[in-house]
Amino acid sequence: MTKFQDLGISPETMKSLKRMGFEEATPIQAETIPLSLQNKDLIGQAQTGTGKTAAFGIPMIDHIDYNDSFIQGLVIAPTRELAIQVSEELYKLGFGKRTRVLSIYGGQDINRQIRALKNRPHIIVGTPGRILDHINRKTLKLDHVKKVILDEADEMLNMGFIDDIEKILSSVPEEKHTLLFSATMPPAIQRIAERFMKEPQIVRVKAKEMTVPLIEQYYIEVQEKNKFDVLTRLLDIQSPELAIVFGRTKRRVDELSEALSLRGYNAEGIHGDLSQAKRMSVLRKFKEGSIDVLVATDVAARGLDISGVTHVYNFDIPQDPESYVHRIGRTGRAGKEGMAMTFINPREKSYLRIVEKTTKKKMERMAAPTLDQALEGQQKAVAEKVEQIIEDNHLQYYQQSAQQLLEHHDATTVVQALLKLMIKEPDTTPVKLTEEKPLPAKRDRRSTDRSNRPRGGYSPKGRQSNSYRSRDGKPSGKRNYQGNKKTNANSYR
Repeated sequence: MTKFQDLGISPETMKSLKRMGFEEATPIQAETIPLSLQNKDLIGQAQTGTGKTAAFGIPMIDHIDYNDSFIQGLVIAPTRELAIQVSEELYKLGFGKRTRVLSIYGGQDINRQIRALKNRPHIIVGTPGRILDHINRKTLKLDHVKKVILDEADEMLNMGFIDDIEKILSSVPEEKHTLLFSATMPPAIQRIAERFMKEPQIVRVKAKEMTVPLIEQYYIEVQEKNKFDVLTRLLDIQSPELAIVFGRTKRRVDELSEALSLRGYNAEGIHGDLSQAKRMSVLRKFKEGSIDVLVATDVAARGLDISGVTHVYNFDIPQDPESYVHRIGRTGRAGKEGMAMTFINPREKSYLRIVEKTTKKKMERMAAPTLDQALEGQQKAVAEKVEQIIEDNHLQYYQQSAQQLLEHHDATTVVQALLKLMIKEPDTTPVKLTEEKPLPAKRDRRSTDRSNRPRGGYSPKGRQSNSYRSRDGKPSGKRNYQGNKKTNANSYR
């Protein structure tokens, strides 16, 4: 394995890497960092989870002129979640040099972003639609950009961002260095490389096989309106010591954690909008066991090192199979077994085949539990606790009360009453969650027909032209500096 210290990285960045606990470089990092430090354009073909962020982030940070207060690095990412993840990683990598990193994406107050841009960040990480929006507003100036990164380039192509990317690349100086990372190399990506890159070096890293041998994987077919009841029944039946429930959006996480708390579960949510102090507080309580159920988004759960997680529930299916592997990898650690359950509706069945191909393991079908099964599960859990108490034999303080009860009632009736007292009656009050829009179907990347290609990752209708959409999908009515309604490819990202 190659050590980071052998790659010609600056001492300040090496301090940040040691602070993060990194010593050895991954294959993509070992091959691309020296090339990028030499200001070579390059194409990195590697799967998600191979360490690409550090591969392009370390040379970018080392090449920043900190006497120059202009934007010098630009990272374009397909989704807001990835933009947040990348910006957080770059902030950690640039900690030793006090690098200023700003993420910009749809769904966030654009006026707040404009104010943040005035603080002169060194690096911008953003989604194509929001970057282009700022360029058109003239609130984002890229005249001094030295390095441009296209992260998950094939995914951006698949989501219909090719035109936006070309417009953005046309707005940066020709004398720049471009790094393109993609899992595949369709013709459109190759055309971008030919047009905007100078004799790029090509680095290919073979995808490692993703396996999860100690995790039992199940899927449950359930309609959206019944998901929450199925989740609570599973929690009652399985009685997990520590469980993580994954939702796709921050709003979903907030709604789920609140609904679970109202039903009597010790649950809290964690996502990117929470302050760092709040996130650390929630994680500390989860590790200590005062929270039984952690509800999280993919981004918030990245990097969690929590032992003892026994169950993972995918309330919403993740964006891609790699995210699925990352999610269920929160359990089954340190040689222990774990369980992962994924809720799907009939339209999402094809997703299972993709996951099984990635994990090399078949997902078993699990029937949605009934209310009677949930009650039976709670009774079994209480009975096991009673057996444990009897084995511990610390009962002398309760002998007199027990004898008094048995003088007036038979033993079976007393036990039944105690079980009723200990078991939480299932709450059947309907819970209304905001319905999540289904993920778009993966399209054939070889297709050249662009007439019906969607422009957004979450909306099945694609681009919502001439409107600025808020997180709940309603037009906000905001207008641009010319007084006209904005047109943004993916403003809600």
